[in-house]
Amino acid sequence: MEKLKPILRAIPTAAAEFSPEPITDDEAAAMFRAVLNLFRLWNITDEEAATLLDQPARTYRRWKAGDLGRLDRDHKARLSNLMGIHKALRVIFREPQRGYAWIKAPNKVFGNRTALNVMLGGELTDLMRVRRYLDAERGAW
Repeated sequence: MEKLKPILRAIPTAAAEFSPEPITDDEAAAMFRAVLNLFRLWNITDEEAATLLDQPARTYRRWKAGDLGRLDRDHKARLSNLMGIHKALRVIFREPQRGYAWIKAPNKVFGNRTALNVMLGGELTDLMRVRRYLDAERGAW
């Protein structure tokens, strides 16, 4: 009987280079629907929601009613950051209500302003600032 030699294969040990795929329109539409629910849970006004999404309140109300317009890269990035904020809060707080209330609670890290006040600065970077803070708190990186 012939003895079989084992075949050795290299196993990659380095992490693959990260190359994110762009958010599709269908994914963005799903995120928008989720963010509508999030805004309801955060108990924010249509005007505040429109600011977070960087669009006129009239457009936001039309989209909210189901006539979703074109979601450009900025809208997709805003939706992604809002979903990331929600995810981080769900990881940090065991009780969802505490996470929803946190958005409107003064925070020393933000100069005793609320996270909502920071995000209502209207810039994408304002959303990113809150998300980065929460990601650091939950130990994401």
